[in-house]
Amino acid sequence: MSLSNTQAPGAIDLSHSDTYRKIVWRIIPFLCFCYLASYLDRINVGFAKLQMLDSLHMSETVFGLGAGLFFVGYILFEVPSNLVLEKVGARLWIARIMISWGLLSGLTMFVSNEWQFYTLRFLLGAAEAGFLPGVLYYLSQWFPSYRRSRIIALFMIGLPLSTLVGSPLSGWIMGNFNNVGGFAGWQWLFLIEAIPTVVLGFLCFFVLPNNIREAKWLSEAEKTELEGVLRLDNSENKGGHSFREGFFNLKVWMLGGIDFSILLSAYAMGFWMPSFIKTAGVTNPSQIGLLVAIPSLAGLIGMLAIGASSDKHRERRWHIIVPFIIGAAAMFLSTFFTQNVAVTVLLFSIASLTIIGAVPVFFSLPATFLKGTAAATGFALACSVANIAGLVSNSLMGVVMDHFHSPQIAMCIFAGCLLLSSLLVIALPAKVVNR
Repeated sequence: MSLSNTQAPGAIDLSHSDTYRKIVWRIIPFLCFCYLASYLDRINVGFAKLQMLDSLHMSETVFGLGAGLFFVGYILFEVPSNLVLEKVGARLWIARIMISWGLLSGLTMFVSNEWQFYTLRFLLGAAEAGFLPGVLYYLSQWFPSYRRSRIIALFMIGLPLSTLVGSPLSGWIMGNFNNVGGFAGWQWLFLIEAIPTVVLGFLCFFVLPNNIREAKWLSEAEKTELEGVLRLDNSENKGGHSFREGFFNLKVWMLGGIDFSILLSAYAMGFWMPSFIKTAGVTNPSQIGLLVAIPSLAGLIGMLAIGASSDKHRERRWHIIVPFIIGAAAMFLSTFFTQNVAVTVLLFSIASLTIIGAVPVFFSLPATFLKGTAAATGFALACSVANIAGLVSNSLMGVVMDHFHSPQIAMCIFAGCLLLSSLLVIALPAKVVNR
């Protein structure tokens, strides 16, 4: 690719900064709140567990299986959901996804036995399937490839925010609403945290235009100019359009393997960090909650900084590889300081800043070599493969903790997976993904 071709999109794009700023303010904060709501409804079962097991006389095994069934439903329906979104439009389908998962999450308050729990968790995963890859595909229809890392970072700050906001909120609900109206705190938790999701789902009909052409707040001239920018950007993408070209694309499966390693580490940190901090000597739940928030804040900063740097330099591969190596080193070193609170929090903050920080760059990759139905399929397939990590990470960590009473072996495995994934990133052709 010649220098002039490389610079052309950026040169054109500079004259449209005000228009892109308008698009960002119109849709990104809303989508960020939607993503925050999705993670709240996904992880609040971990807080509900504190009261739910005794209330329903469930064993740890039953709870673990039910929690894991979420990912089974999620994985099975990820690709079909995104294919439907590509056909019917983002406004209708994202609204359907959010309203259905919000209702199912709220219905969990009425669970009274293990089979009801299993069924609702599976259905919740099936309902939520397609939201993340659907939004990523939707954003690729608005922003050229060289802007997407920064935009995806702004959208995905909902992930660390869900921990920063959700942890104290869930604890407050369970502590202050227990036995109110005859319902336990864990029941109120599912109900109250489901309401914003359903409301946001209905708002999709009013907030999200399906595409640039349907955006009433853009002038005709702005629409035409932005469509021209996307055409120019897409002209450099020689990738396929069809379902087959998305599903049987080796690079998509490679992306799934890379994201698998990211989620292995992310779930290990997200679900087990409170236990690590407690092992290091902190026993007060409030103090643990505050310390857990520090790595989450670092992850938020990392997403914004690494995403912006990747777009500025139009470079993707090393903005993933270097953070992976640093994050793997931090996770490995953490196994030597399990009794030191300060060092444990510092190392997990570094790991979160780098690993979570590289996520927006990673999710900008599929649309650099796929378009249309192939892009919708590729986003969903990569997410499906990656979410197997939700089953593997917690199960492996639990087995290791039960048998060895230390997370060292599991953390070393996760660090090793990140290093192996760096090799997969190197194998991605630079001239394709660095756009």
